[in-house]
Amino acid sequence: MSISDVKFSIVIPSYNRPARLEKCLTSISNLSYPKNLFEVIVVDDGSDVPIDSVAEQFKYSVDLSLLRQSNAGPASARNTGAKAAKGHYLVFTDDDCEPEPSWLGEIEAAFDKIPDALVGGYSINALSDNAYSTASQLLIDYLYSYFNQSKSQSMFFTSNNFSMPRKLFEEIGGFDTNFPLAAGEDREFCDRWTHHELPVYYAPSMRVIHAHNLTMRSFWRQHFNYGRGAYCFHKIRSHRQNESLKVEPVNFYIQLIAYPFLKYRALFSLRISMLFFISQVANVCGFFWERSQNKLTSMQMH
Repeated sequence: MSISDVKFSIVIPSYNRPARLEKCLTSISNLSYPKNLFEVIVVDDGSDVPIDSVAEQFKYSVDLSLLRQSNAGPASARNTGAKAAKGHYLVFTDDDCEPEPSWLGEIEAAFDKIPDALVGGYSINALSDNAYSTASQLLIDYLYSYFNQSKSQSMFFTSNNFSMPRKLFEEIGGFDTNFPLAAGEDREFCDRWTHHELPVYYAPSMRVIHAHNLTMRSFWRQHFNYGRGAYCFHKIRSHRQNESLKVEPVNFYIQLIAYPFLKYRALFSLRISMLFFISQVANVCGFFWERSQNKLTSMQMH
């Protein structure tokens, strides 16, 4: 396959989830899109569990490359994959996601409308019987409803389902690797994209099924890390815009706690709303923990 033939390069960072990666690659091998027009790049981010045997299963069904790096986080892994990409467009997803068959076709349709856009899609929770996974996905749904009230004036997409021209990705510097965790790096990327006055487009028909199994402990850790990422994001944005550090207004949080009651019946919505509250406590703890670590580092440097 020559470089000119490749329209989409699908980049998948992977870390210690071979079973989930196998399901992800199975869904990609079943995409209803010409296989000669896309490639798949899996970046092993220093996994303890080898994933070579997983990748080997798909070498005849899709054009797949497996890259390896020392563990450095998903932002770095995505950049590694993007550097090796041949496609005109980069498409990012995660190893715990399964794109629907029409996925690339829907992305192509979006780029036919706005060729230079950052295009974001929708994630469907695969674990509806898991309250923690449901709450986590519903939080993302809320953020999408809050920040993406217009398809053409959207502000935030998660990196498990978005795409952009490779040339523009490179021009704005890719993902910021100051985000070592899977937390905040996608929001910062979206903010930097709009800061450069580049177009953004929301394509909800571009869907992936997301299977992130959570417990109370992992739910807390996830949102604690989101808080850490939020601090890094707001700090970077305040420097970029030359203004003081700002967070979302109070009504953002009021609407957030009320959001489950718009989606579910009373008893279940109350449970999800309580998990929303717990997520925000974890978020605040992570935010201030990261701020204290930054201040401590700054003091040590001086």
